[in-house]
Amino acid sequence: MKVSLSWLKDYVDVDVDVNQLAHALTMTGLEVESVTDQYACLDSVVVGRIVDISPHPNADKLSICNVDAGEGFRSIVCGAPNIRVGNLVPVALPGTELPSGITVREAAIRGEMSHGMLCSEAELGLGDATSGILILSDTARPGTRVKAAMSLSDTLMEIDLTPNRSDCLSFLGIAREIAAILKKDLNYPKIQLPSGDRSVSEQTSVIIEAPEHCFRYAARLISGVKIGTSPFWLRSRLESIGLRSINNVVDVTNFVLMEYGQPLHAFDFDRLEEHRIVVRTAKEGEQFTTLDGVERKLSSDMLVICDGRKPVALAGVIGGLNSEVVTETKNILIESAYFNPISIRRTAKRLGLKTESSHRFERGVDPRGVISALDRAARLMLETAGGSMAKGVIDEYPRPTSQRVISLSVSRTNRLLGTKLSAVAIADHLGSIELNVKISDNDHLEVTPPTFRVDLERPVDLMEEVARLEGYDKIATTYPIAPVTSNKPIQRLPCRKSLFASLAGCGFSQIITYSFIAERSCDQLLVSSDDSRRRMVRILNPLTEDQTVMRTSLIPGLLNTMVHNRNQNNEDLKIFESGKVFFHTKEDTLPEEVEMISGLWTGSRRERSWHAGATTVDFYDIKGVVERMLDGLNVPSVHFRKPGDYARIPYLKRGYSAEIFSGEVYLGEVGEISVDVLKNFDLNKPVFIFDLNFDILLSQISEVKSSKGFSRFPAVSRDLALILDNTVEVQGITDYLKGLGEDLIEYIEIFDVYEGKPIPQGKKSVAFRIIYRSPEKTLEDAEVNDLHEEISKKVLEHFKAELRPS
Repeated sequence: MKVSLSWLKDYVDVDVDVNQLAHALTMTGLEVESVTDQYACLDSVVVGRIVDISPHPNADKLSICNVDAGEGFRSIVCGAPNIRVGNLVPVALPGTELPSGITVREAAIRGEMSHGMLCSEAELGLGDATSGILILSDTARPGTRVKAAMSLSDTLMEIDLTPNRSDCLSFLGIAREIAAILKKDLNYPKIQLPSGDRSVSEQTSVIIEAPEHCFRYAARLISGVKIGTSPFWLRSRLESIGLRSINNVVDVTNFVLMEYGQPLHAFDFDRLEEHRIVVRTAKEGEQFTTLDGVERKLSSDMLVICDGRKPVALAGVIGGLNSEVVTETKNILIESAYFNPISIRRTAKRLGLKTESSHRFERGVDPRGVISALDRAARLMLETAGGSMAKGVIDEYPRPTSQRVISLSVSRTNRLLGTKLSAVAIADHLGSIELNVKISDNDHLEVTPPTFRVDLERPVDLMEEVARLEGYDKIATTYPIAPVTSNKPIQRLPCRKSLFASLAGCGFSQIITYSFIAERSCDQLLVSSDDSRRRMVRILNPLTEDQTVMRTSLIPGLLNTMVHNRNQNNEDLKIFESGKVFFHTKEDTLPEEVEMISGLWTGSRRERSWHAGATTVDFYDIKGVVERMLDGLNVPSVHFRKPGDYARIPYLKRGYSAEIFSGEVYLGEVGEISVDVLKNFDLNKPVFIFDLNFDILLSQISEVKSSKGFSRFPAVSRDLALILDNTVEVQGITDYLKGLGEDLIEYIEIFDVYEGKPIPQGKKSVAFRIIYRSPEKTLEDAEVNDLHEEISKKVLEHFKAELRPS
């Protein structure tokens, strides 16, 4: 909001520097965005003395004036009839931009150069006179700025108001804040109205048919007005804050709007049919032409002001073209009302109309200030437009506003603000902005906010008022007491992040699918009827047939994603998903939720390139991915076992799948999807998946991390090639070797697995390479041979194996 300092001084005595005032307002919550000089445009207008006047050689009505402007003489062409030698006049120097919009330049006028311009009142924006040059006081000195010579001084402040401070959308509201800051009295305008002759109720009436939209409506009638130009003081007040002067009556309504924050409207009383007002909601689709000449279509929830037959104004937003005040207007009906803020906001937004009136009404005006503003407008109209006022006032108030009482605790206020204010100090602060305060005891105040403070509803609102009036800069800065220790971070988040990073490092992309799947998904996976994954939660209002139940497995989502990619000719796919699956427990209870992480790999093992042909992914690739994931999480004793019961994983291919354990704790499974399941999903390429229970996985993560120093001594390797039953798991042999507890064994690797001739049927050949190393010395061959022979005997005996001939 833009405010004029000289206008503010009509209501409060401001005896501080404007910059100090701006800072004080900002510190109380009214942020001053800018401070400017209203007469800055007159900085290059100086006092000049006319030394000589000579006729213009080429124009009868022009003269050439020789003017002393303080820094030498200037020849200026002028056509005003009232200039005389010796007159002190305002001289606009070249480059001056006058309020009238004229930019002064050195120019040839009828062949004679003019080095400036002599100005009238109107050209300087200081009055109405245009027929002659403004003659200044004899006390002025040539070269002095006209601003200083005429004591022209006014400062404009641009204040950024928060939406809750509707009380400050007026000069009286801002002045009230300044009075509280400076500890000064607030001077309200003195209003004295004539008693009037004929009663207003005999000449007009007001009927409110929509009291839920219009809480109060008041009106006064003035007869015999003369519409004309507003006096200079009124025009200058409005123009100082950017409002255009229209005529004396409309200017008064705008002046009171800015002074009180109460929107008013002036109707041409003679254009109101039946000479009465009806406040109602519009009829659906009703047409109405507003003051801007636009015909608008109204809806049934919009409030309109009507005469006896038709709408004449859009309540709280804009007037109608059919009742505007024109030059011929003689009788004025002044409206002052309090409308429902929600109704006005909805109407203005729907019609795309933003006016000074709607801006205030939608934030809330003072319901008890309706009559004060009306009386002020009536008084000013009588002064500026003449006429006589009807006796009395119409005041329809179907829903009187009650004032609420708020109990404020002194101790709680001090605790929340970090202050040590007494009850009296708090009462003084609140009383300075016209709140009615009663001290109940040393710790409690009973506060009654005035009706113009629509934002004060709770004790915390009053505490904010105390804080800003005390001064935010006066409240000591305190910092929260923070413990030096922190809570242990949630394990789930970093573990999930680690898994995602491992999978991304392996080239996998994360997908997110719906938690709803088709009920046939369990049939497609060949899950038995008594499997827990059949405990599905059904959706009451499914979006499609493919989303009728909540998922009990992530695998259908992975396979359906593969189908979609296959349809887009993307045959090579590495994807994973982390999410919850849901198991029905019983009616009217929440389902059991389990977080899983599953992945799918199909197609090529690596991207095709010119130097390497395409190789198809197999079981050991997906198994390696799982090993990397679990190793990154530091899951101990991870091993893979041949499934003991394929009924638990019927969708995996026998002989190409494994169950994953940490010690004896089951984590999930990995393997190739069976051919029958692939057919159910209309797939025909080998697909490998892993499916892990993330909740159980978390419980197995070891927080203890150990390390072993590197040995600086060389390693020695020995091979162990065995022939054993092909039912023996190679993992078991590796675990057995590690379980021997031999410190010199550093690493065990499998480098060959073979079945076929000359290996007997039902047997297989497995070759291990065992790396031996001592942290203390270089191992001798004899020492390693003895140890290796001893280990070999134990393995042969334990697994009933034999050494493969060389």
